Amino acid sequence: MRSNLTALVLASVVLSPSLARAEDPAPPDPFAFADFSWVPGNAGGSERALQTKYFTGEIRIDTAYHYSFNHPKDDTIGGSTEVFRSNEVSLTHIGFGGDFNFKNVQARIMTQFGLYATTTPRNDASPGRGQWDLSNAYRYFSEAWGGYHIDALNGVNIQAGLFLSYIGLWSFYNFDNWTYQPSYVSSNTPWFFTGVRAQIFTSDKLKIEPWLINGWQSYGKFNDAPGIGGQILWRPTGWFSLVANQYFGTDALGNGDRKRIHTDDSVMVKYYDNPNGFISKAAASLTFDAGCEWGGGVSCGGGDANSPSQYFIGFMAYNRLWFDHDHYGFTLGGGAITNPGRYLVLLPPINGATAFSGTPYVTENPGDQFDAWDMQITGDYMPVPYITFRAEFNHRHASVPYWTGPDGITPPGGNQGAPGSMVDGWTPDLVKDENRFTLALLVKI
Repeated sequence: MRSNLTALVLASVVLSPSLARAEDPAPPDPFAFADFSWVPGNAGGSERALQTKYFTGEIRIDTAYHYSFNHPKDDTIGGSTEVFRSNEVSLTHIGFGGDFNFKNVQARIMTQFGLYATTTPRNDASPGRGQWDLSNAYRYFSEAWGGYHIDALNGVNIQAGLFLSYIGLWSFYNFDNWTYQPSYVSSNTPWFFTGVRAQIFTSDKLKIEPWLINGWQSYGKFNDAPGIGGQILWRPTGWFSLVANQYFGTDALGNGDRKRIHTDDSVMVKYYDNPNGFISKAAASLTFDAGCEWGGGVSCGGGDANSPSQYFIGFMAYNRLWFDHDHYGFTLGGGAITNPGRYLVLLPPINGATAFSGTPYVTENPGDQFDAWDMQITGDYMPVPYITFRAEFNHRHASVPYWTGPDGITPPGGNQGAPGSMVDGWTPDLVKDENRFTLALLVKI
């Protein structure tokens, strides 16, 4: 009897390996092996006030006071994707939403109210192609996508909708960043994409993410072909992060012969970490961007009068220190760009101009020169990880008149005629330099 029982147990072990050993452990979560809240775009506490088994809520409030030392009489600031009004308290962003996860099904929603609901869509010319007013359809969402998680490798996510692009290193949300105003390579490259992406985590240290998207920071397509691209994010240790973004598309509205390529690559290093010291940690970042357009009347290099050279080269570099158990922060940095043809330069909102309308006051013709540099000094007070009080000084310079001067960029009595059009007897006041001071209160819970 005993021998028969032994044989039965042995047979059960052979037929059911799970009885012979514990179940294989689940692979580690991506990038969970270290605290990466020091990386630009990752700020904030790990706890969430609105957290359940299937939903993690998120609320964001971005309120700021900006003061331009050019004293524009119309209080209008141009040339930025974050800063829009001078000498006023501005509600830049009100966002609420969060992340849903249920049986491998994913979704994320984040609303976009406040000034972002107007200023973000105006930089997208794609709604000018076709009907149904895409800018109004999407303007109240900064993120809105659904997806499915596949239990392969360290995880594979297939997602579709409207999502942040990650190009330019700094996050779309100012709370997450080391500065309020990012330098040009971040401010002039996409904040969002609309399309499909796959996030392939080959390990807990590496993500490969291909994109199939409508276009460069666009709700719709500019021409017949979609854009393609991708990102590689590599974090081999807790003190190093590398992100590389690549893009190819046809993004000149109505000119399908013009092609665009762009690379955006950032290295971030935490070179000091002493939680109990006066300086609790220190980190630095370096971003390099390069790209060009060719075809449809322009060339990447060696251009002539019939086909001018049209390219983008830029960098930004920052150093940040944290003090007193990360309750205080100080950031110093800046960058520069050159962008002949101005195909990535933000168009100032002169007489209500948008990316689609254009304006004769600031042209974007092939070969038009544009060079710029800037610097930022930022001080932060963070009593808890969910709120930041920020003070910042910015100096920005352009090689051509570009920033709003004392007489402003709004015609007397308000905008007149079609957006961006000429106004008889009036000229916008544009200058080559801008000095600006910012006070901000940023919340993320």
